[in-house]
Amino acid sequence: MESSSTTSGGSSRREATRQKLYEAAVTLIAEQGFSATTVDEIAERAGVAKGTVYYNFASKSVLFEELLRHGVGLLTASLREAAERTAREGGTKVDALDAMIRAGLVFIDRYPAFTQLYVAELWRTNRAWQSTLMVVRQEAVAVVEAVLREGIEGGEFSDEIDVPLTAAALVGMVLVAALDWQAFQPERSLDDVHSALSRLLQGRVSGRH
Repeated sequence: MESSSTTSGGSSRREATRQKLYEAAVTLIAEQGFSATTVDEIAERAGVAKGTVYYNFASKSVLFEELLRHGVGLLTASLREAAERTAREGGTKVDALDAMIRAGLVFIDRYPAFTQLYVAELWRTNRAWQSTLMVVRQEAVAVVEAVLREGIEGGEFSDEIDVPLTAAALVGMVLVAALDWQAFQPERSLDDVHSALSRLLQGRVSGRH
């Protein structure tokens, strides 16, 4: 999973190594589960020594926690950029939500294994990284909440909207629809899936037909 920023020198090399470890971990854990995946396997898949894993992360659990933080951070950044781009172009708040839906689909299409892990972990309650997961989840949902609140303030949306629940529902809609698309309807294009969700958005949020 690529970082949204670049550095130089030693920091750049370390970031490249961490990217390799993220990629290896997410692939292996998606294939065989967290418990069954060993640090040796992660190191081998990443093409590094086992000690390199522990140099970058204190444990396998820490690696996975940072993987979740990193991945959801990329998703959050893509949602925020879509909303900001729409605002710069003079679009409405519905346009911004629609752009965010597409950005979410693009992210999921690019990182399907991470998305599967993320959704699965949301339903677990006995993980050491549960509190971190809740924090980063809220950061992603908060981007959608901000657009909804701006739409209410501007009179575009009804002030009866339950902002936290609606934002969570929109994010959940994209995640579940995208996973269903990839697992059961892979013949459909990203544009096709986006079009279907866009029509749902237009009818349920803006009231336009």
